Amino acid sequence: MVSISARLRVGQAWVTAGVIVAAAACSGAQVAPPPASVVPAASSALAPGPTPTSAPRAITTTGPTTVGPTTVGPTTVGPTTVGPTTVGPTTSTTLAAPPPFASSADTVTAADLGATWHTGCPVGPAQLRALHLTYWGFDGAAHSGSMVVNATVTGAVTRVFATLYADRFPIREMVPESAYGGNDNAAAAADDTSGFNCRPAVAPGPPQWSVHAYGEAIDVNDVENPYIDGSMVIPPSGGAFRDRSVLRPGMAVAGGTLVGAFAAVGWQWGGRWVSTPDYQHFSATGG
Repeated sequence: MVSISARLRVGQAWVTAGVIVAAAACSGAQVAPPPASVVPAASSALAPGPTPTSAPRAITTTGPTTVGPTTVGPTTVGPTTVGPTTVGPTTSTTLAAPPPFASSADTVTAADLGATWHTGCPVGPAQLRALHLTYWGFDGAAHSGSMVVNATVTGAVTRVFATLYADRFPIREMVPESAYGGNDNAAAAADDTSGFNCRPAVAPGPPQWSVHAYGEAIDVNDVENPYIDGSMVIPPSGGAFRDRSVLRPGMAVAGGTLVGAFAAVGWQWGGRWVSTPDYQHFSATGG
């Protein structure tokens, strides 16, 4: 028999075990088992021992998979949530500012005045001005119109229409009566707002010049503010506004925007006349 020594690691220590190997198979000799004190120790060393079990599990539990960027990364609080899509310009409701009120005055000639002036009128072209003014239409938009007035009242008239524009008081149309050939009834039917027209007053008694012939009177929204004399209504379409208790846009009423704007510059209202109210009419003289 040959005796071979070997070193086996048991736990953290090395031990020597004798291993007896049969030298001749034919001898039939029994091979003595190794000492009991050695085999169990080696067996114990090969059995599951101090194999680390807690360290790998600790790594698995607290590793980046649990608290990594997938959980708290930019997907949760990134720009998709509070970016420009939410508060950008597409959500704005700001409207464009309306154009500012504007006014200007130009001299006029006899040709400019057309049929509204003729020789013998109480004032000549040199005493008149074409006044250009911004006004609000019934369509809710700003427009530029013009009327002819006496040169002495351009400042007062400008202040009146600046007030009306600031209050967005609607005006149907603003063109000189020369556009209607000096025909006052035609201008009234068109709901025109105008000033100068060399014509006689619509009043009982001997003929006399209207204050319009001096360029010191203005008619505003003739349809909404008709002239009434008994059963006669000028213009006829103004009959729908004969009842002044029903307040509608563009109307002149006591204490209202239109009457107040003219009163602020010392002009008087024809609507105060009891027998023949002229709701459209405003004048510097009260006539």
